[in-house]
Amino acid sequence: MEIPEIVGAGLIVIGAGLGIGRIGGSAMEAIARQPEATNKIQTAMLIAAALIEGIGFAALFAK
Repeated sequence: MEIPEIVGAGLIVIGAGLGIGRIGGSAMEAIARQPEATNKIQTAMLIAAALIEGIGFAALFAK
């Protein structure tokens, strides 16, 4: 593995982590504002986080 590949992989992981962190933070704010919608918010949050993680894995192993 060469240096540009390592840097690219690091950027992918950082980007995915930031995306999932934003989703989690936004979901917590939404739940605080509307506690009665907790189940819908959590479901949407988990689906979005899974999609971001999947794209991150695909980008890591793409050549």
